[in-house]
Amino acid sequence: MTAIHFRILRGVTKIVTVSGITLCAIGLMSSAIAASPQSLTLGFVVRDWFTEVYNSKFIDECPEGLATSNDEIWWRGLSKVDRARLTDNGLIQNLNRMPTAMRRGPEGENVCLNPTVVKDPPMRVVEGKYSFGANLDENVDGQPTANTCAHNNFTHPDGTTGIDNQMYRLIGCVYGWRRGGLPELNAHEGRGTSGLGMILIEVTRVTDPRNSPDVTVTFYRSVDQFALDGAGRPLPFSSYNIDTANGKQRYGDSLKGSIKDGVLTTARGDVRLPFYGNYNFLHPAIRDMGLKLEIAADGSTAKGTVSGYYDLDEFLYYVGGMVGHTSTGDNCPAMYVAGYQLADGYPDPATGQCTHLSSSFSIGAYAAFVIHPEQNAANTGTDARVDAGLKKP
Repeated sequence: MTAIHFRILRGVTKIVTVSGITLCAIGLMSSAIAASPQSLTLGFVVRDWFTEVYNSKFIDECPEGLATSNDEIWWRGLSKVDRARLTDNGLIQNLNRMPTAMRRGPEGENVCLNPTVVKDPPMRVVEGKYSFGANLDENVDGQPTANTCAHNNFTHPDGTTGIDNQMYRLIGCVYGWRRGGLPELNAHEGRGTSGLGMILIEVTRVTDPRNSPDVTVTFYRSVDQFALDGAGRPLPFSSYNIDTANGKQRYGDSLKGSIKDGVLTTARGDVRLPFYGNYNFLHPAIRDMGLKLEIAADGSTAKGTVSGYYDLDEFLYYVGGMVGHTSTGDNCPAMYVAGYQLADGYPDPATGQCTHLSSSFSIGAYAAFVIHPEQNAANTGTDARVDAGLKKP
């Protein structure tokens, strides 16, 4: 069977014939679609990725106040004379004194790269009732299951009980991780300007872009940067090649799902994703990951959530290697201890210590054409990312 990939731009009509069947589209297409007589393929590129945090107006979720920063612990441990000397009487900003503050181990070790060399006061974590997220373990009392450790559940702001989000419990009282904080915004802008760590979502077996009962959702990494419009926003319906190494794709985990009234919902499964932020690369494996994506009526954009159990070691590696985070409240040694205390997913068979944190992330995406190597090969002599190209059976 021959499939044809096509792009419909605003105000343009294209008519193509496949196996004797004429397909006509007018105006802006409902998504980036690869069409065949039996099914369609939708594609998206993820631009926005933010850890979901519930911030009350008066920080009621942190009754003891926000977490103490590495910078504060450092300068409080200095004599008055050294404090004045090393901070220029307080005139050197937190960010600029960060490299010195981080090297407060007994032998001058960087405590973010070596979080066990000092023992800091316990980290202040979220004690509030509410959180965004999902019920991952299918119970509402936080009791342990075969794949989880005991923990306290949250209630969603919409009233849903049994919400699992220990990632939020860990970082929700850290100033920099609250909504609009430096770690998330810096990572967001870094991905946007560098094109690193870009996630592609491909939805196949689509019978109707708004309602399809049985689809397959596959996750890739793009090797192309974002295509931007004149305002610097990603341009919908652009094309992105998937990441391959030595002829093999490095990502490609899939989940089953369905689309109802324009909302894509997947079953849960283990998915490895690319990630880049704050000058640090990750390949986090999210266990029991689920995606819920609301596709805009015109198909050009989508927004939703990713939830699942996030690898704690990967997250702590990310925190330890970030630049600038200690200036906004993070304290690596205390977070290291608290992370293992709060971990609620996938116990180590030998120790019983849970190794993952239940988590939730809000995402935003733009319609995209996900280009596979064989599609480019089938279009030798043309730019498969520009317009139309035939794919061999």
